[in-house]
Amino acid sequence: MSEPCQDVAHLGHVEIHTDRYEESLDFFTRVFGLTVSAEEGGSAWLRAWDDYEFHSLKLTRHHTTGIGHVGYRCVSEAALMRRVAAIEASPFEGLGWVEGDLGHGRAYRVRDPFGHVFELYWDTRKYAPGPGDRPALKNMASRFHGQGACPRRLDHLNLLSGDVSLFRDFMVTCLGARITEYIQLDNGRLGGCWFTVNNKTYDLACTEEHGGGEGRLHHVTYATDQREDILRAADIFLENGVHIETGPHKHAIQGTFFLYVWEPAGNRVELANAGARLILDPDWEPVCWTEADRRKGQAWGLKTIESFHTHGTPPVKG
Repeated sequence: MSEPCQDVAHLGHVEIHTDRYEESLDFFTRVFGLTVSAEEGGSAWLRAWDDYEFHSLKLTRHHTTGIGHVGYRCVSEAALMRRVAAIEASPFEGLGWVEGDLGHGRAYRVRDPFGHVFELYWDTRKYAPGPGDRPALKNMASRFHGQGACPRRLDHLNLLSGDVSLFRDFMVTCLGARITEYIQLDNGRLGGCWFTVNNKTYDLACTEEHGGGEGRLHHVTYATDQREDILRAADIFLENGVHIETGPHKHAIQGTFFLYVWEPAGNRVELANAGARLILDPDWEPVCWTEADRRKGQAWGLKTIESFHTHGTPPVKG
């Protein structure tokens, strides 16, 4: 096993498109429990109460749904430049530099083979709480406000691709990511792959596209402190007419306690208690899950519903 790269620090933010902007913003703030750091030009920059950066979700008005881009923060300016050099020496499509955003400085963008856009950056804008948002404990990013489901932080996202093996090569080459778990199909293809750039078990998953789309989002996930937070959130979603797709339950892969819902525009959002497992073993061997393993269902036997394999955003025409 090669030595971990460690040029990239963590998943920083995700941009999601919505064609029902006002309804989506209401969901993410009033019901889901994120707060608005800024809003201008058809976008809102949102964060959970213990996200240290200015934003972890950018919600953008658009003619359709799905993902705009994925942002990863590097560990230093030098590390960023090493990643840029690796991308530009690779067969993958470097898109060049952008000037940045309200939440961070200049960033280098690269497109994976399936159309998802990633950006890598170092200079960031850290959240500065005002008097009404200042925490009692100075080691918290902001105070616990208790609004809606009120997740603690951004955790991970899941992207769809037509060839998980090719996406794996992209993540390893461009981000220096490690693989922690994967699904090996009987036909020889990879059905899914879970990646980390640090000691978390994963910050991004890629699963095989079964809905006929291209460059689609499967879901974005925020983490709670405990399982009971997710059970309470299920009642909050129920009371607010939010479509609960599956859960609460426990995944076999990665062991995450989960709840999946669709926000008003149809983007899938997950709440997960995902903070218990860390990969501290420096020569961790990726865990292989077979089709026979997957037929057993989730950890406690819940069978995966059909929409979980086929629904993604944007929707496929026809």
